[in-house]
Amino acid sequence: MSDQTPYDAVIVGGGHNGLVCAAYLAKAGLKVVVLERRGIVGGAAVTEEFHPGFRNSVASYTVSLLNPKVIRDLDLHAHGLKIVERKVSNFLPLPDGRYLKTGAGRTAEEVAKFSAKDATKLDDYAAELDLVADVLRELVLQTPPNIVEGSPLSAIPELIRAGSLANRLRKLGLRGQRALLDLFTNSAGDFLDGWFESDPIKAVYGFDGIVGNYASPYTPGSAYVLLHHCFGEVNGKKGVWGHAIGGMGAITQAMAKSAAADGVEIRLDAPVKEILIEKGKAVGAVTEDGKVFRGRAIVSNLNPKLLYLKLMDPGVLPPDFRKRMESWRVGSGTFRMNVALSELPDFKCLPGKQLAEHHTAGIIMAPSLRYMEQAFFDARLRGWSREPIVEMVISSTLDDTLAPEGKHVASLFCQHVAPQLPDGKSWDDHREAVADLMIETVNAYAPNFKASVIARQSLSPLDLERTFGLVGGDIFHGALDLGQMFSARPALGNANYHGPVPGLYMCGSGTHPGGGVTGAPGHNAAREIINDLGRRRRS
Repeated sequence: MSDQTPYDAVIVGGGHNGLVCAAYLAKAGLKVVVLERRGIVGGAAVTEEFHPGFRNSVASYTVSLLNPKVIRDLDLHAHGLKIVERKVSNFLPLPDGRYLKTGAGRTAEEVAKFSAKDATKLDDYAAELDLVADVLRELVLQTPPNIVEGSPLSAIPELIRAGSLANRLRKLGLRGQRALLDLFTNSAGDFLDGWFESDPIKAVYGFDGIVGNYASPYTPGSAYVLLHHCFGEVNGKKGVWGHAIGGMGAITQAMAKSAAADGVEIRLDAPVKEILIEKGKAVGAVTEDGKVFRGRAIVSNLNPKLLYLKLMDPGVLPPDFRKRMESWRVGSGTFRMNVALSELPDFKCLPGKQLAEHHTAGIIMAPSLRYMEQAFFDARLRGWSREPIVEMVISSTLDDTLAPEGKHVASLFCQHVAPQLPDGKSWDDHREAVADLMIETVNAYAPNFKASVIARQSLSPLDLERTFGLVGGDIFHGALDLGQMFSARPALGNANYHGPVPGLYMCGSGTHPGGGVTGAPGHNAAREIINDLGRRRRS
């Protein structure tokens, strides 16, 4: 059964990058349909009620990386998006009764409680990170130089891109180039050990190096993951994290409204089972109910592993490309919880149940890099760490639309659980035991927490895969390391958002610049598609 509507582009997956791509294509005058398998758009950036009266950002839970150009171009604020900032950036309670807060204008004073020497280094550290992060901010909206075969003429645009990149890196100067090399090759732990001596500040900064990264903070390359989480901004302020009023779903609902305003057709409950290939070209998407949606461009917002190994006939893929997809590394080591609370946590190190600035922060429960490393070792051996890493964000402290008056909702973003459990064990059999452990971990710092839990929603890596298509629970659609970044994301020769089959494109986080709610892959893919379809029209 074929849908007779002629589309310029059929987008598979209504996550945030799919919606961004659709909106840009529609603004260029193209006819676009988005096929989303769930009953709500947004992918992993959705807000849902998980207990009567309590709503929360179910998977992704905080905002910073959303690109300012995407916000402006799609006029997301006019479509209802409002982002507010945390009162303080991070709060690190410590087992010995001390604590560290970080945030604009106060980090130095806080760090000085642990090391006066470290406090004097903060400005230089921030300047070095900003120097490199500014390069990334420029690169995120650019198509990486692509490896090409065939006519020498086809290599000219890629040489120009490579030359432009080289010129930009040259402007960094020697100091900046050294910092760039360190951040792309070193571990987060080694990088931070080179700067600081006290554990608390290294723990706060080092947490960014293991978020969504199933690795020790001393794994080479993890410094880039740290950097990846630093190039965002909120309301024009670099490196700041905030909250979208209404949760992360407010972002994708605004994107959907923007896309619809320009004529994008969004079909919900429309899971795609196959990419239709005819005469070696992608020409459509077939839904599970047998409908065929044909288009001049078929655009995937899915994890590359899911796209190429589940939705396509292996015979249409080049053997070396298929082998690359089979070995595409996924698995974030993430366990996600949403918790309804009767009251705010009363921390032993900073007592009080009344709303205070530290309740609005990203609350990190992992006191040192060594603790984080041991958590990873445990997870590799046992399936999850005995002393896990938990970041808690109590979004209702900034947004009273999410919970009944006087009540709260919290996100627990728990790191270092195995994407696949050892010895053939199933996450379905161990989910609740691990959820209990996460609650107990928070309770050790705030002894009223366990008793305040009204309800909880627990999502193991397997649940994240089933619900959101995050293969192995991977929030980035593929590990962020040198072998899977920039011109190698998802493969050398396919870094320009084109699939290995004519007519097939990619717009998801498995392409440059990678994961996070950025909108950049969708923005960049749309530019390539518009250029291609424009050339076809003129030919």
